[in-house]
Amino acid sequence: MLPRVPRLSDSNVLVGFDTSDDAGVYKLSETCALVQTVDFFTPIVDDPYTYGAIAAANALSDVYAMGGKPLTALSILCWPKDGELDVLEAILKGGAEKMIEAGCAILGGHSVGDEEIKFGYQVTGLVDPARVWTNAGARAGDVLSLTKAIGTGAIATALKRGIAQDEHVTAATASMLALNKPGDWNVHGATDVTGFGLLGHAREMALASNVTLEIDAAAVPLFAGALDYAAAGAIPGGAKNNREFVESCVRIDGRIDPALEALLYDPQTSGGLLLSAERAYGAPIGRIVERGEKPLVVRGV
Repeated sequence: MLPRVPRLSDSNVLVGFDTSDDAGVYKLSETCALVQTVDFFTPIVDDPYTYGAIAAANALSDVYAMGGKPLTALSILCWPKDGELDVLEAILKGGAEKMIEAGCAILGGHSVGDEEIKFGYQVTGLVDPARVWTNAGARAGDVLSLTKAIGTGAIATALKRGIAQDEHVTAATASMLALNKPGDWNVHGATDVTGFGLLGHAREMALASNVTLEIDAAAVPLFAGALDYAAAGAIPGGAKNNREFVESCVRIDGRIDPALEALLYDPQTSGGLLLSAERAYGAPIGRIVERGEKPLVVRGV
């Protein structure tokens, strides 16, 4: 938090921005709290309908990552004055149908003129105050698990360079479209893996929870093709920025393929949930231990 930015002191704020969590949580009563988040970005795929749907899934994910149920949404749109209206309609339709799938009502939105297209949503959800998931809840002894593979940034970069295979793009797109709606899970700590990459969001969880996350690099699920694209140099600029920011918090034990190491910093769009719990939900990728010298330990071979 910037020290000169004022904020209201309110005991009903259960989760603010102190720990860089996925959404804010505001207590309404002993049994009900609001979950609020906002997210939008530039096109990640060429098809406008798919872009709109991914933007919706990505925004909804922050509510799911807090253990909440999405309730309402407001759309956010930046659109060029000479943009094609049929493209705009497809984007809005893709987002709306994904919101319907989530049972989330779109109440309206706001648009501004901008030469660069941007689209997303502000989403409000509900959660029981006693069952809020946060990135500060990870406990030593827990299993660390991930619900989706990583590598969307590398595949998107490979697509821009014209070297991505169709089946790899299709698989990554299907994952980005999939909602992170959890089941009746007993989770201690959670966050979703998006722009800061797996290690960036793992760092936030480790620091907020005052624990160390041990990650088995070989156990991290990868999208088909992502490792080859990373080895070929299809690494987005965001991954390099993530690495510069996070690397000082990481201890590497053993040897890790440089391409795999790069993917651990790869920025994700509509990525999976990173969970700390007594059992694995998704792919088990490591464990939570008492805080050590570094907040993150990545184990190789």
